[in-house]
Amino acid sequence: MSPFSDFESLSLLLDTSLGRTLLIADPHIGFELSRGLRIKTGFENNLAEFVVESGVDALVILGDVKEPLGLSFRLKEMLLRFFSSLKDVSVLIAKGNHDGRLEEVAGKFPNVEVREHFLLDGNLFLHGHTRLPKVEFEEAFLGHAHPAYTLKSGGVARKVKVFARVNEFLVLPTVNPYIEGFDVREGLKLVPFLRKAEEVELFLPEGLYLGRVRL
Repeated sequence: MSPFSDFESLSLLLDTSLGRTLLIADPHIGFELSRGLRIKTGFENNLAEFVVESGVDALVILGDVKEPLGLSFRLKEMLLRFFSSLKDVSVLIAKGNHDGRLEEVAGKFPNVEVREHFLLDGNLFLHGHTRLPKVEFEEAFLGHAHPAYTLKSGGVARKVKVFARVNEFLVLPTVNPYIEGFDVREGLKLVPFLRKAEEVELFLPEGLYLGRVRL
């Protein structure tokens, strides 16, 4: 099994005009600082190593690069290490609600660009915490909702991360293996333009189609 199997299953690999492009959502770097953990997980280093080992040309992050709302000295160090490891990859970030002051770090790297949202090859990339921008697009990719679903079998219930599709919108799970996620019925309510959705299609990270779920 690959040491990066969790990252592989929770990300998407796309062919874009930028080349081979890796798409991830909600890494929440520095989550240890916000959750009172005294251990160093090394998550941001492992994630950066995965991106580099993937040999991609570009990385798209769908917001919430960091967890703490502020920018402490320790968090800044973690982000600097992360971005420094990606110096040979074009990094596009759709800014999330946790990404205040992110530009103070990202701005030090010419290969890293932070925007509220962006269009690439007719597709829209955004975090999902604000209203839908008034732009034309074919498909939209977003995060923010941290979609998960509880599978029940033989009296045993297990909560798993899922990819959630509502029409032309595909919501990615958090790429952080330490963060469980929200039940998709609640998580999608966090996305202003998906609150009135009546049903959602769910896919396991391995690609298995779970079917439609009423919201």
